[in-house]
Amino acid sequence: MTRKHSQTRAETDARKASDPAAQPERLFRIGTHEVAARPLSPGLYLVATPIGNLGDISIRALETLAGADIIACEDTRVSRVLLDRFGITTRPYAYHEHNAERVGPKLMAALDAGKSVALISDAGTPLISDPGYRLSQTAIEAGVPVIPIPGASAPMAALVASGLPSDAFLFAGFLPSKDKARRDRLGEFKTVAATLMFFESPNRLAAGLKSAADVLGTDRPAAVCRELTKAYEEIRRGTLGELATQYEDENVRGEIVLVIGPGSTPLPSETDVDALLAKLAAELPAGKAATEAARLTGFPRKDLYQRLLDMKDLAAKGDA
Repeated sequence: MTRKHSQTRAETDARKASDPAAQPERLFRIGTHEVAARPLSPGLYLVATPIGNLGDISIRALETLAGADIIACEDTRVSRVLLDRFGITTRPYAYHEHNAERVGPKLMAALDAGKSVALISDAGTPLISDPGYRLSQTAIEAGVPVIPIPGASAPMAALVASGLPSDAFLFAGFLPSKDKARRDRLGEFKTVAATLMFFESPNRLAAGLKSAADVLGTDRPAAVCRELTKAYEEIRRGTLGELATQYEDENVRGEIVLVIGPGSTPLPSETDVDALLAKLAAELPAGKAATEAARLTGFPRKDLYQRLLDMKDLAAKGDA
């Protein structure tokens, strides 16, 4: 097979893109109106797409997809539905976990040649639980511009709909499928003072909720956010114990984000505080030792300073 015949369609499209006379005007459609996309600068564009409702796409995302030399996606069939809806004729090319080793270098070659590549996932923001981070990391290391085009994100939608604290949060992807591994993973987050977010599959939701209730506590507040932005959107809020009972025998479908309220770090015992004060006082003046102990324990500095003075008095009496 000759080099000419072994070229991928992506390489052919990239070559054509370098010749303005060889390509048609790049358009996208909003309703019945066609809009011309402005030329894109070379680089890797990380484009967020809707997680369900196609109306959630941004105008900037549409212009980026219409103007890109190459569109890389997880599943061309899924992406084609979105592109057809908005009149974008650029053909998408598959880039997913099963072909990343083979396709990634070809996309990098196009980027190195000064082309614009738009990366999208099946739904939501790329790089979140998909292989796009590999391409992004390689592009950054190569000095290629990486431009985020923000938009829909299932974890963010679930967080704001859950009613749980949003000042600090931690997204941890999918929980392990095996019970012991899942419980061990949950145990790592037991005292994290931030709202936790996990993706969960429908057939593991009941088991995941039971594990979470057992490890994190039945009274821990949580929310199960299912099929967000879609026709059968459902958000159930309650304690982990209540939700585990509700979903125990329920047949669930769709994409799910499990949101769990923040934990709290257990307060250290009096013995632990005394040991910490003694260690700090051996290295710092009393005032600074009390300040550092207050930062580490959360106890009032005034109380810790007085405790340190009492400890010194006891030590002095013991020596006497």
